[in-house]
Amino acid sequence: MRILFVTATRIGDAVLSTGLLDHLIRTHPGARVTVACGPAAAGLFARLPGLDRVIPMEKRDWRGHWWSLWSRAIGTRWDLVVDLRGSALAWLLRARARAVMRGGRRPGHRLAQLGAVLGLDPPPPPVVWTAAADHARAAALLPPGPPVIGLGPTANWRGKVWAPERFVALFDRLAGADGALPGARVAVFAGPGGAEAAMAAPVLAALPRGRTIDLVGRLTLTEVAAALKRCALYVGNDSGLMHLAAAAGTPTVGLFGPSPAEEYAPWGPHTAVARTRVPMAELIAAPDYDHRTTGSLMGSLPVEDAVAAASALLARLAPAAAQ
Repeated sequence: MRILFVTATRIGDAVLSTGLLDHLIRTHPGARVTVACGPAAAGLFARLPGLDRVIPMEKRDWRGHWWSLWSRAIGTRWDLVVDLRGSALAWLLRARARAVMRGGRRPGHRLAQLGAVLGLDPPPPPVVWTAAADHARAAALLPPGPPVIGLGPTANWRGKVWAPERFVALFDRLAGADGALPGARVAVFAGPGGAEAAMAAPVLAALPRGRTIDLVGRLTLTEVAAALKRCALYVGNDSGLMHLAAAAGTPTVGLFGPSPAEEYAPWGPHTAVARTRVPMAELIAAPDYDHRTTGSLMGSLPVEDAVAAASALLARLAPAAAQ
C-alpha cells in the first residue's frame, strides 16, 4: 500500500498530525509512506516506519509549491492520499481513496479536527518516532543526575513570547528548596536560526552556571524529542516545541495569551495550561494589533500562575510516576 500524507508547514501542526499517520501505519502494516510538509517540520518524520521519502514544500509564488508537489507525486498510483491542508491536490492525482480536510477554522481542539478527517473519535494522540542514535545523543547531553526542567522561551511570533526574566524566575521557584523539583537542572530548547537564538539568549545568560544545558539550535527534531523524554517537566510558550514535548510524554505546561488554548493546548493527561489573566479576545482587539509586528502580549501571565500550574501538574502525576 502506498500512502501520500500531506501535512502542515509549521512544526506544531505537523506534530499534532502524527497521531493520524501512526494510526494509518498500524492499520495498514507494510504500507509505504511519502510525507509532504514544510521544510521546518521535515525532520519530524526522519524515523517514521515505512517511510519512502519526505518532500519538503518550500513556499513559492503563485502556489508553485503545490505544482512542484504534484509533479513529484503524479507518477505514482496512490492507494490513499490524505491532505490535511485542504487543497485540490488529492483530486489531481491517481488514487484509490482520498481524505481531505475541509478548509477554514472550526471550534474545538485541532486534534479533534484532524481526527475527523479519518472519522476517528476520539482522535489518536500525537507520537514521536526516534532511534537509538537520538537517545544516545540525548543521554550524552543530559546525563543522569538531578531532574531536568526544560524551558521553551521562543515562539513563531513575538506576541506569544513570555518575558525572559519570568522564565528564569519560574525555574528558580520550581528548583528551589521549597519547589516542586528542588535542585533541578535546566535545559533550554530552541530551534536553529538567529531569531530563535536571540529569544533564548537572555534566558541562558541569567540561568545558574553549572546547572544549565544549552540545547539551542544544536539538535535535530528527533534528538529534541529524545532529550525532552529525559526531562521531568517542560514549560514553554505556545509553539511546536510545546507540542513535541507533549507528544514525547513529558509533563508539559503550555503558556497561552494571544493564541487559542481551546484549539492548540498541549494534548494528553500529562499536560496543563497557564493563561494570561487578560483574555485572548481582549489582547488581540487593539486597533493596531498585528501579529507580525506587535510585541509580547504575555504580560498578564504572572510567574506565580505558571508555577502553580506546573506544581499542580507534577503533583497530579506523582502517584503514576511512583508506580
